[in-house]
Amino acid sequence: MDSFQPDIRLSSFQRPRSDMNIASGIPKFFALEMIHQEGNPYLRDDTVFIKIMVDFTDIQKTLLPYGLSLNVGLPIHTQQTMVKQETKRRSQQQSDEQPHISPE
Repeated sequence: MDSFQPDIRLSSFQRPRSDMNIASGIPKFFALEMIHQEGNPYLRDDTVFIKIMVDFTDIQKTLLPYGLSLNVGLPIHTQQTMVKQETKRRSQQQSDEQPHISPE
């Protein structure tokens, strides 16, 4: 098991502009020897199974459906900006819906 925090400003984490991105991340993601082992749990009928865990700690639970509905083809920084804008919009909407009590 390994993990890393991607730097979204790097071209490695942007939409490819050629046949191949510049490599970044975990240099040895998965040992080829493990795939070639007889009876390994990662390869079945010419299909590789990989488990990916995504950390959503920086996004409110109420915003998860919105964040997950965004176009995955958008650059990450654009998706993050959209989530921040939606957070601000919802916060403003909540404060507008609060009953305003006038002083007597």
